Amino acid sequence: MERCKKGKSMLRDNNRHTVTDLAVLAVVVSVVLLLAVSTLRAGPGPDKAATAGTFRTKCAMCHGPDGAGSSVGKSMNVPDLRSSVVQDKADAELAQIISNGKGGMPAFKGSLSDDQIHALVTYVRSLHQKK
Repeated sequence: MERCKKGKSMLRDNNRHTVTDLAVLAVVVSVVLLLAVSTLRAGPGPDKAATAGTFRTKCAMCHGPDGAGSSVGKSMNVPDLRSSVVQDKADAELAQIISNGKGGMPAFKGSLSDDQIHALVTYVRSLHQKK
């Protein structure tokens, strides 16, 4: 009889360990899946070299290679991208200007992706450090 009680007690203990082990496994699997999904959703953005190339092909003709303005840009009174006038604008405002254009500047929303536009905003921010 005492053996029977010990056997039932051991079964309960094993069941508790199994449930606990399964719960821990479920949490670990959930965390791994969440990390994988968030990494996939974030995706890699445009790299710095690609963004610099985009700036050279789309922006430098007027804004110059360093953002100070080319001779063409200066004749059209484009702002120095390194200046506080530009650098003090919010990222959203700079992205909107790149997307929709402003004054004589053309809109780029048809030829650049949102990721490329936001990468250009980051690139414009980096020009301030080169002044």
